[in-house]
Amino acid sequence: MTFAFMVVLGLIVLIPVLAIVIDSPLSEALARRIGNTEPGTNQSARIDALEQEIQYLTQAVEGIREETAFVRALVEGDEALPALPTGDAGRPAENGGER
Repeated sequence: MTFAFMVVLGLIVLIPVLAIVIDSPLSEALARRIGNTEPGTNQSARIDALEQEIQYLTQAVEGIREETAFVRALVEGDEALPALPTGDAGRPAENGGER
């Protein structure tokens, strides 16, 4: 094989590979990072967004803690719960489900 043929074959393989790499999300993120030369403008917005997300997650965790405590109290304190009625008290009436 000649040198010219190898160069042409290399370009035929290299061009699609470079197109895939350049079009990837990784290269887009790298281009955004390189293109952002203004320090501090975007970072303050990011910090504000992160603080809001932390507040939301804190509220969500607190809600889950309250729910867990409620369920735990129900499970552990089952002797304090009233007993279910016996007999026909919980059954629907025989006249088509109306009481």
